[in-house]
Amino acid sequence: MAGTAKGHHTGEEGGAGSSEVVFEPSMDKFPVHIISCILEKLDLESVCTAACVSPTFSSAAAPVFPSLSSLDLSGHYLDEETLKQVVRRVQGANSLTIDCLQLKNDTSIFNILGEHIEDLSLLKCSSLSYHILSAIRERCPNLRSLLIEFAGCEDPQLFKNKLTEMLQKLTLLEVKYSHLSHTSPFFFKLSPVLSIKIRGTYFDVFDIRPLELFLPKSLKKLKLQQTEGHTFVHWLDKIRDIPWFNLQSLSLVLDVISDNLLMTVVYSLPLLVELDLEDRPFMDPTALDLTNIGMQCVQSCKHLITLAIVRSSMNCPTAFTRVDNMGMFLLSEGCGRLESVKLGGFANVTDAGFSSILYSCRKLKKFEVSNSRLLSDLVFHNMRGVARSLIELRLLSCRLLTSEALEDLSSLSKLEVLDTSGCRSIADLCLFVISSVTTLTKLNLAEADITDKGLALLGMGNLGITQLCIRGCKRVTDKGIERLFRAEGKIGKTLSLLDVSRMPGITDAAIFTIASAAKALTDLSLRYCFHVTDAAVKMLVDRPNHKGSLVQKLDLFKCRSLSGDSIMLLMHKSSFHGLRWLGVGGTLLVDKRDNFSTICNVRPWLVVCFDGCEFGCHDGWQFH
Repeated sequence: MAGTAKGHHTGEEGGAGSSEVVFEPSMDKFPVHIISCILEKLDLESVCTAACVSPTFSSAAAPVFPSLSSLDLSGHYLDEETLKQVVRRVQGANSLTIDCLQLKNDTSIFNILGEHIEDLSLLKCSSLSYHILSAIRERCPNLRSLLIEFAGCEDPQLFKNKLTEMLQKLTLLEVKYSHLSHTSPFFFKLSPVLSIKIRGTYFDVFDIRPLELFLPKSLKKLKLQQTEGHTFVHWLDKIRDIPWFNLQSLSLVLDVISDNLLMTVVYSLPLLVELDLEDRPFMDPTALDLTNIGMQCVQSCKHLITLAIVRSSMNCPTAFTRVDNMGMFLLSEGCGRLESVKLGGFANVTDAGFSSILYSCRKLKKFEVSNSRLLSDLVFHNMRGVARSLIELRLLSCRLLTSEALEDLSSLSKLEVLDTSGCRSIADLCLFVISSVTTLTKLNLAEADITDKGLALLGMGNLGITQLCIRGCKRVTDKGIERLFRAEGKIGKTLSLLDVSRMPGITDAAIFTIASAAKALTDLSLRYCFHVTDAAVKMLVDRPNHKGSLVQKLDLFKCRSLSGDSIMLLMHKSSFHGLRWLGVGGTLLVDKRDNFSTICNVRPWLVVCFDGCEFGCHDGWQFH
């Protein structure tokens, strides 16, 4: 082709005698109905993005929105007006999931309720009242599944009254009730479900006993957080003889897990498939604590596939001191069908006890041990004898574990999630092994003793990691971040979430590398990175090829080298226009609330957190 020829084609012939045939490929040339068929197979966010490409795509997307049966806005923080407009365009959706952090009054929800809704999830209702329950009762008669997160600031009696009235009216609502009176880091939704979650209070706002009159006959799954153990035992004793009462899934957060509680549960609910127990004692339990006898009785659940028994130290530094290896041996003898096991706070169980679980449960897919002071490398000495089906392996705050524990990790051909956060003796040798596990997508090495050399090994591996946490890895410097991304691996193309918090060796240079090399990055946490300055934020704004617009969540908590002037970097409409959540607590930016108000007026979907919350305020929304 001649030197003047274009590097693309337009599809039109040139003038007489011209040998050029130029063609510009364009999806706009496809019929609208074909584009619509393609868009119907995409998620909501992708359809919305496509609608902004051109008038043709906008026309093709228009008929897609009303046909959507489900609308999930949990990753977006919409104000009342924006929410109303979005829901209006998706009028056929019978399933709604909404993050309510930006909604300031009940009317914002009243306006979107209707008879067509069968599945409703209202998350982070920090400013909404219990009167929402009355509106749901009146406007959603066909509701089958309900999840609400309240902040718990109103009269507990009002909550009881509104809940009782709603349960009497919504006869189709079935399956599960959930109540949280204390903050909880974990929560999952099961559908269909009734789940009401209350945070931010220190006393129970709901008593389970009045629900005896309103238990749905199809009740299969029940979640209660937080309740007293003896209260639940008394309640279960009263209702277990009801012919239709056959729970298959039970999740409890209690004051104390005791033998009496476990025995009552397993003997009253023989059809249990899932059992999830966590306790949060306010003092060290003594005579009423869990023992080997309680662990043994779990064998009676012949259908059990998911088991979690965890002691939290959030209220008191304590552990299950009356359970030893014998308790684990007795448990493993009758629970070989387990696919998910989570054990936390078993201070007197050694390698032999944990090994008995690993080697007995041949179908195990998820295994988690936390706060075990006696768990060592010997448990994983021969991983080839462990179930090859393991997908998730979490070993949290087990201080005796070293890199040698994971030497046989490559034999787990299906492993996708590895979490060793709090295991401070994990070192570079472990990263050499991890780099060969090509199925891995999520990796958490928080507080590990790794160095720049270790990150270089990880970067050279052919890993498609999407989430990486190296929080608190104090020996890693800017050079390690550069080696991670400048190696020949593909992590720079796949990584979407990166946490480099609490790392004193991280400066602007590392952020420059991240901004230029992490091409798919959307979430970045820089908490307690004291040497990060305005220049790093500017680099994130000016990411090559407009990649700055990809950033959705940015945590700058306690980045004390940021000046108040860095607010100017956010004032421009083109800066971080995809940003949904920004954490600026503990910085000089806290004094710029008026400026942020101006920014949020232009970007109503943006949440700016001036406190110390983690991404999305999932751990502190009730105080906003």
